[in-house]
Amino acid sequence: MSKALISIDYTVDFVADEGKLTAGKPAQKIEERITTVTKEAYDNGDYVFFMIDCHDEEDVFHPETKLFPPHNIKGTQGRRLYGGLGDFYEQIRYDRRVFWMDKRHYSAFAGTDLDIRLRERRVTTLVLTGVLSDICVLHTAIDAYNLGYDIEIQASAIASLTEEAHQFALNHFKTVLGAKIID
Repeated sequence: MSKALISIDYTVDFVADEGKLTAGKPAQKIEERITTVTKEAYDNGDYVFFMIDCHDEEDVFHPETKLFPPHNIKGTQGRRLYGGLGDFYEQIRYDRRVFWMDKRHYSAFAGTDLDIRLRERRVTTLVLTGVLSDICVLHTAIDAYNLGYDIEIQASAIASLTEEAHQFALNHFKTVLGAKIID
């Protein structure tokens, strides 16, 4: 059995006060925990995948353009990892167990080769962290479930816009996807 930590969208645009689509304080509150959990996974020898939203400002056909303001635009500072997680990434980025992958949709699996890379490495368990609990983390968990992965959710290393949305996602992870909720 092999594990991979999947860090989802913990970027300036989703976390910082000046972010283009920020979750603000709830996302900022998990900075220390998401960094610690990522370091622990790395130190344990697990794979670490940074699955980061990437949009083209001129892409008028992307469905999110009808729902959200432009965010995580290719080539902008908004795509940088936020805070301590960004600092840690700079330390480990060249390790063969660390991956940065762009994604265009909510799920880290949609339109990426994440599943192939995980299966090549015989990964069976995914540890999910990041934002937003009820959007990108949830959609990634649903796809992981449908692909047969065991799922662990670091509850104190995910966040959403509201506590209600966060609790909805935690309940869904546990009762519908059979995920193991940690802390």
